Amino acid sequence: MSAWVLPDHIADVLPSEARHIEELRRELLDTARGYGYELVMPPMLEHLESLLTGTGEALGLQTFKLVDQLSGRMLGLRADTTPQVARIDAHLLNRQGVTRLCYCGPVLHTRPDRPHATREPLQFGAEIYGHAGLEADLEALLLALDCLKATKVEPLTVDMADARIVRSLLSGAALAPGQVVQVHAALATKDATELSTLTCDFPKATREALLALIGLYGDAKVLAEAAKVLPRAEPIRQALEHLQWLAGHVDGARIRFDLADLRGYAYYSGVRFGIYTPGASDALVRGGRYDEVGAVFGRNRPAVGFSLDVRELVGVAARRQLKAAIRAPWLDTGAGAGELRTAIAALRREGETVVCVLPGHESEVDEFLCDRELARDTAGRWAVRAL
Repeated sequence: MSAWVLPDHIADVLPSEARHIEELRRELLDTARGYGYELVMPPMLEHLESLLTGTGEALGLQTFKLVDQLSGRMLGLRADTTPQVARIDAHLLNRQGVTRLCYCGPVLHTRPDRPHATREPLQFGAEIYGHAGLEADLEALLLALDCLKATKVEPLTVDMADARIVRSLLSGAALAPGQVVQVHAALATKDATELSTLTCDFPKATREALLALIGLYGDAKVLAEAAKVLPRAEPIRQALEHLQWLAGHVDGARIRFDLADLRGYAYYSGVRFGIYTPGASDALVRGGRYDEVGAVFGRNRPAVGFSLDVRELVGVAARRQLKAAIRAPWLDTGAGAGELRTAIAALRREGETVVCVLPGHESEVDEFLCDRELARDTAGRWAVRAL
């Protein structure tokens, strides 16, 4: 095998895509900053027990593991940044009030999470800690939508669900962990036959409610139907009210509900959402409330947030125009060389891109639009003129 062949689902990012990724990254971070979110940069590498504490088996399987040559302890390369941000909130900042944090950096996965996906996503996320009310859920959702709008992604559809509904329904059934996973899988795939088999020994009300969940997806009418067919348990009533309240405060996106959608069920503790757009193979953004995320770090604060893969976002975001640039000759010595260098330096200080043509070469520049050149005017001075 050639030394330059990369591992499966790992790829170099070439100039055009890299430029687009960097522009999107800046727009996302600027949007989060506009909401008052502070940037943090957690390390790529941590002790394994810290990295995986409380995250569940799925993230453990996605995490690359290695031995620290200094301490002999097991280390992990992060597969998700949220647990690290929860650790920062709990132990390093340790604030009493609301804390808003954002981040953008690579994560590594042992396997791609879907066909044709990269194993090295560039994860952007924003999280708000310390407020248990729906205002925080709404802020996270609105920020996620504004981030996509800032990157010129449209139209947008928000799918909403709530982890408390299934959790409440299953609370009345004695289930082994393996059975819980099977029930969740059947609900997620809307496999009524499999779900009927798995729940044959459940209490009648629980069984009927779980089977009803499969058909509870669509527009706002879903919530009214759910209130009729699901048990009148307090967690379910509250979940449906919260979903209705949030949906009523969102503009500029189509709202859908899928009460059987359980992706990330072990992670979320309340309302969860995914944001979709045509051309994307899956949700561009996933987020919601995960109040238990900080408990393993000794500080169980309310938490809600979202994340997305900037590299995936590139595939659906509108392309940006090339940056305008100025072409300039190369003069190392001789008459006018000092004046040329001074003119070039002045243009660069003003924010212009100046590409110097090296002797004997034409500059092969694909990522800049050289629409002007620096040349001598009729008075012999260096001046910019249109090409």
